[in-house]
Amino acid sequence: MRPPAPRTPADPAAEPVLVLGAGPVGQTAALLLARRGVPVLVVDGRPERDAVGSKAICQQRDVLDVWDWLGAGTIAREGLTWDTARTFYRGRELFSVHLADPAASSLPPFVNISQSRTEEVLDERMAEAGVQVLWNHRVAGIAQDEDGVTVECHTPRGPVSLRGSHALSCLGAHGGVVREALGLAFDGTTFDDRFLICDIRADLDGWERERRFYFDPEWNPGRQVLIHPCPDSVYRIDWQVPADFDLAAEEASGRLDARIRQIIGERPYEIVWHSVYRFHTRVAERMRAGRVLLLGDNAHLVAPFGARGLNSGVQDAENAAWKLAYVLAGWAGEELLESYHDERHAAALENADVTSATMRFLVPHDEEAHRTRVTVLEQALTEEAARARVDSGRLAEPFWYTDSALTTPCPERPFGGRPPRGQVPDPCPGVILPDAPVSLPGEDAPTRIRPLLREGLTLLAGPAPEGREPGAFLEGVLTAAREATQAPVNALYLDAIDTTGALTKALEPAPGQVWLVRPDAHVAAVVAGGAAAVRAAVRAALGFTPRLPASAEGVGRPAGTAAEDTPGTGPRGDEPAPAA
Repeated sequence: MRPPAPRTPADPAAEPVLVLGAGPVGQTAALLLARRGVPVLVVDGRPERDAVGSKAICQQRDVLDVWDWLGAGTIAREGLTWDTARTFYRGRELFSVHLADPAASSLPPFVNISQSRTEEVLDERMAEAGVQVLWNHRVAGIAQDEDGVTVECHTPRGPVSLRGSHALSCLGAHGGVVREALGLAFDGTTFDDRFLICDIRADLDGWERERRFYFDPEWNPGRQVLIHPCPDSVYRIDWQVPADFDLAAEEASGRLDARIRQIIGERPYEIVWHSVYRFHTRVAERMRAGRVLLLGDNAHLVAPFGARGLNSGVQDAENAAWKLAYVLAGWAGEELLESYHDERHAAALENADVTSATMRFLVPHDEEAHRTRVTVLEQALTEEAARARVDSGRLAEPFWYTDSALTTPCPERPFGGRPPRGQVPDPCPGVILPDAPVSLPGEDAPTRIRPLLREGLTLLAGPAPEGREPGAFLEGVLTAAREATQAPVNALYLDAIDTTGALTKALEPAPGQVWLVRPDAHVAAVVAGGAAAVRAAVRAALGFTPRLPASAEGVGRPAGTAAEDTPGTGPRGDEPAPAA
């Protein structure tokens, strides 16, 4: 039987968790906490929702999965699905990447949908869940003590103090008030070149399901253009432009129209939205300071190539929400909450590393780097090996918590490092479990494995050891896990639920092997089904083990992929760009 979704003990007098910022990351965090029974209050400095521009448009499958669990599957259904990324150089296609799906998820690999529509759907879910949002409450200060957090807000009626057990700061790039109050640096780099982003509505037959990236096209010589399809025949076009680009002058002179027509020809079109951005790479020195957690752009900024902005922010929210819920329920201690910083700071550094490498290729910093780029692109026209060196953005993917203190390594299933572009790592401890269709005994409607995983810790049992009856084997590992924790634990026998064989094929479980999966669908351990091993893995997954003497920067980073662009110091720069 499927257990009910876990909820922390309901205490009407409990102080809420304060979610600062009602953008998609804050909305997701609030919904995840509410789904787990945690009282939550959202505050935002704007007078109301401002649906201006498409902003972050590109949402990855594992983020759609989170929203689907929250009842916001409309985002995946309404979004425009694409699964192919094409890269061109001077009008000739270099290569295309078709996105992998190791276990046949029913969710698309990516959809494009405007951020404003995503926010509208999440607002509807928040209203249904009874999550309160205080608009016109601009955060002006934050303080904490051993019992909770106090947030000072400016409102039209005057100053207001709000009290909560914890605070999740989702205030975006300009939420410096929280970082400064906590004494957290937000150092990094700013790229000189700007990017013109223009959403147009037009009929571009054949481009509806493809992301297209152009190096040095004749209509933007020496620079790049990125084109993304969106719903309702809208296309996002990003041009790399000089640092002194003037959008108003471009429009007034007719050059903007000429720029668009160079791409689409004489087809009719309508400009839906446009803006100019400068990109940054910044990572806060810590993402947890006591009872305050930083999420999304408030904690890290990266260039949008690869769509690692909003997608990583939602993954911050999921990581923070289940851990905070478990700590508030008394199922785990401060070590679990501290692992939020360890895991998500490492993810932020990985994203900074990947996107900075892309920006170095897109915007060479000197003549030698520029010559190298031209050589690589010229070679890629005819040489297969050179194409792997062409960097048009590595698309967003879940981070791998392979070196986290919560992860129990399995020598038989080691992590193979960062996989090739467009591929996913083989399932192993630290990696997110592949999604797949499953059917629960006694229930007619099929479902997916992922929603079941989010209902608590989950044990997935492969074939029983020789001489053991499957039911008794499954009951034995479940008993061992429940001896280790009061948190919800479920056990599923693969042979009983995997009616298509897709999940078993992806995992290839050995007889007697048990996969322990966290509530965020990441594999915590792969162990033989002995009671002691199962108990130890459960305790480790909840933070009840001595912390490893490793820096946060090393958690989860594959060997041989040191962060060459760990942010240093630099100017604060302009507004960050939306993910694309």
